[in-house]
Amino acid sequence: PCCGVSTASLVIVCLDQMMLFGKVSWQLCGLKKLPWSCDSRYFWGWLNTVFNKVDYERIRDVGPDRAASEWLLRCGAMVRYHGQERWQKDYNQLPTGPLDKYKIQAIDATDSCIMSIGFDHMEGLEHVEKIKLCKCHYIEDECLQRLSQFEKLQKSILEMEIISCGNITDKGIIALRHLRNLKYLLLSDLPRIREKEKLIQALKIALPSLELKSSLK
Repeated sequence: PCCGVSTASLVIVCLDQMMLFGKVSWQLCGLKKLPWSCDSRYFWGWLNTVFNKVDYERIRDVGPDRAASEWLLRCGAMVRYHGQERWQKDYNQLPTGPLDKYKIQAIDATDSCIMSIGFDHMEGLEHVEKIKLCKCHYIEDECLQRLSQFEKLQKSILEMEIISCGNITDKGIIALRHLRNLKYLLLSDLPRIREKEKLIQALKIALPSLELKSSLK
């Protein structure tokens, strides 16, 4: 153990914090390695899976925007609501009030631990216009495919940025053609993209009004 902290103790602390509504979960998501444990990747993988677990009763009780906000902030992402300039990034400071008052307009998932098993939280969202996925180590093609299949998001999403997501391939990016109102797309530092020119051409054909900016190698 380092500094007298055991793995078991850390697990207890983390679970205790989760019961206090994710007070420090965004910090945990930002940690990639525990230097005192060769099995730390399994621990963080388990913990991130817990953060992403979908509670369908919660979605039904509080509505998709509130439930999705809780999921995103729990995983270290941020949200911005319609009519507000301030980004929400503290789980414990999410606004209270009528369930239909706060509608997610933008999502910034930079350095977050969101993963495919949590994407059911997004199915009921109707007002999301912008999504930024930057340095999302758990984002993979399935995430973009599922995102692009949600009918309400197909209508609402106008802008996307996908940066330094190492698991994304051509298969995930081409799925974005289903976002029929997408006006702006930024693609950068995606090392697993293999056929850049072919991909860009396919997106431009499917979405003629799309402004596509790319710094792919």
